[in-house]
Amino acid sequence: MASNDIFSIKSAREFEYCALETFRYQIQNCDVYSDFVSNLNYKVGLIKTCNQIPFLPIEFFKTHPVVSENTTPEIVFTSSGTTGSLQSKHPVTDIKIYKESFQKGLKFFYGDIKNYAVLALLPSYQEREGSSLIYMVDELISQSTIAESGYFLYNYAELAETLKHLKETKTHTLLIGVTHALLDFAESHTIEFPELIVMETGGMKGKRREMIREELHEILCEGFGVPLIHSEYGMTELLSQAYSKGAGKFNCPPWMKIMIRDTNDPLNLLEPGKTGGINVIDLANINSCSFIATQDLGRLYADESFEILGRFDNSDIRGCNLLVD
Repeated sequence: MASNDIFSIKSAREFEYCALETFRYQIQNCDVYSDFVSNLNYKVGLIKTCNQIPFLPIEFFKTHPVVSENTTPEIVFTSSGTTGSLQSKHPVTDIKIYKESFQKGLKFFYGDIKNYAVLALLPSYQEREGSSLIYMVDELISQSTIAESGYFLYNYAELAETLKHLKETKTHTLLIGVTHALLDFAESHTIEFPELIVMETGGMKGKRREMIREELHEILCEGFGVPLIHSEYGMTELLSQAYSKGAGKFNCPPWMKIMIRDTNDPLNLLEPGKTGGINVIDLANINSCSFIATQDLGRLYADESFEILGRFDNSDIRGCNLLVD
């Protein structure tokens, strides 16, 4: 499966074809996934639709090298994790696919990001190695044609002045930030920049108390003077991202798809409107595993938009009793 096939998908039928081709390739080439599916006693030859494809529990990325290519990784992305916990590791054998995925994904939803000032408020990510988000933002900043693009670690006063200047010059601006840092800024500075795209990446990273989305977005809207807060849904184990332009409803690029599984029977998929565990098909993960059962809880809608409702407790994670040794 070539990446140009993945990124040229324009219909549900094309997605289904590419997903099944990817499944067959990864069953043959990703040992971890192949062993997992084998332990489920699936008859691989009878899988004819996306709904029949088994999803690999995301925990495997903490304990096994999930790769579909027998080559040295060009880069290994790692999760932040908590003290004493295992980090997820995502060996990426072709970094060009990741670049193409996030560039085309952002363009699909926002147009050409080169014409935006890209400002980043990501202290929790900058202060560690191996972040796929930092890799993405580094690329976006380097490709931006706007001189003000860059990182703002804890220098909120400089960020406020930069935002004021960009507003005055009517410059398209994207501010992407980790939730706790955006809150810190919004509580210490108030600006009115209605055209600004404020994109939160989620998570307090243990810095502040967790908040429901409505409360969080209300504070951020007031602090930045914007009508809506945008959000990014991505993770170490994926090479694609979904985006929300407000109200917590996310949409996927054409090569990514969300399904919802039953929390009590993880091999059973639920119809739209039901709450359950989020399964992700990420066809950009061609050289890893494209079929991932996450630890997130969510709800899918008939138009294929979705929302995130929380996470499984460690004690609530089901479907992992078939992990290979």
